[in-house]
Amino acid sequence: MFALIARGRTVSAHAARPLLSYVRLGRAIVQSAQSRRNSTDVEAGYPHTQEGPGAQWLTTSLPEITPKSGITTVPWEPKPVYVPLSSLLVRQPGHQRACSKVVALEPSVFDHPIRRDILHLCVVYHRDALRQGTAANKNRAEVSGSGKKLRPQKGTGRARLGDRGNPMLRGGGRAFAKKARDFSTSLPRKMQEMGMRVALSAKMREQALGVVESLEWPGVKTGEFKQRIGSLGWKRVLFIHGASHVPENLRRSSSNLRDVHCTTAKDVTVYDLLKWQMVVLDIGAVDWFHQQLGKKPLPAENIGGHIRDV
Repeated sequence: MFALIARGRTVSAHAARPLLSYVRLGRAIVQSAQSRRNSTDVEAGYPHTQEGPGAQWLTTSLPEITPKSGITTVPWEPKPVYVPLSSLLVRQPGHQRACSKVVALEPSVFDHPIRRDILHLCVVYHRDALRQGTAANKNRAEVSGSGKKLRPQKGTGRARLGDRGNPMLRGGGRAFAKKARDFSTSLPRKMQEMGMRVALSAKMREQALGVVESLEWPGVKTGEFKQRIGSLGWKRVLFIHGASHVPENLRRSSSNLRDVHCTTAKDVTVYDLLKWQMVVLDIGAVDWFHQQLGKKPLPAENIGGHIRDV
C-alpha cells in the first residue's frame, strides 16, 4: 500500500484507514519527543532556539561537572610468584622440611603471558644453528676427466653429447650439486629473552619447575643419585646451576643417566627448557634469571634468593 501511494496511485478508503492510523501515531510520537526536549532544555537553563538542535551547544557554555565522590587511582604492582622449596639431599632426622619454605620469583620472568609463536621462532633458531651444513657434491666442472667433446655434434646418427662430466653419464657430475653453507639464522636478542621468559612461565604453569637451595651432591655413585631422583618423582629432569660451571659431583653422578642433564643458567636455551620434562633451578640460577631477564626489580624483601617460612 505504501508503494501505491509513493507511485501516485489512489487506494480505497477502507484500505487507507490503517495507513492513516500509523501516520497519526507517528505524528504523536514526534510531538511528544519534541515537547520533552523543550522541557528538558528549559530545566537545564538552555534557551530554546529555532536554529536547529545543535545550535544551543555552539552558543551556550556547558555547566561544570563535578564528581560527587573523589576517585583516586592506585598504580598496579605485580605480585611475586611463590614456589615451595625442594631439596636434593635426603632430610636428616630433626631437620626442618624443605617444603616448609617458599621462594619468591619475579612475575615478569616466571609469570609471562604464553606466546607459542615466540617459542616456535626460538626453537627454529636453535635447530638451524645445530645444522652442520657440510654436505657437498661435485658438479660437472669439478669431476675428474677431460673437457673434450666425446663425439662430433653431427654425422654419427647418435644423440649429441658433450664432455664426460655430463650429469647423465656414469661418473659425471651432479646437475644441482650441494655445496657447504651456513644454515644458521638470526633472531633479535629481545625476542630470545622473551622466549626464555615464556619457556620458564610455561614450566611454572605446568608445575614442572622446581627450586632447590643447592645442587651440591655429596657422593659420586650414579645408583644413589638415580634412586634419589626417583624418590622425588622427577622424570627427564634438567638441572640448572647458577654458577659458571656445574658441581663436579653432580656432573659425575649424572653423566651416565640418559634422562638427566646438567647445565648452567648462562648456557641454557629455550630448546632445552622445552625438551626436558622437569626443570630444577638452584637459588643462584633464580637470581641469575632475575638479573638478566627481569623487567623491574622486586623490593628488597621479595628478591628471588630470599627464602621465607610458610
